[in-house]
Amino acid sequence: MKTYERIEMKPQVMFGKPVIRNTGITVEQILRKLSGGMAVEEIIKDHSHLTPEDIYAAQAFAADYLAVGQIAFR
Repeated sequence: MKTYERIEMKPQVMFGKPVIRNTGITVEQILRKLSGGMAVEEIIKDHSHLTPEDIYAAQAFAADYLAVGQIAFR
């Protein structure tokens, strides 16, 4: 199983949805912003604590989740 250093899921954070580690920003929020046409730089401008690597990690997580359905976290 693949692990994700930048993504975490905890029941007490955003109802257990996958989020960027140590933030309340969900993978879903990032994907919705991207699908709405926002550029990575625009997302970072809205959420200055995020990095491009966080955005790419959210995309990779979503793609892997859809492809495999089994994911392990550190």
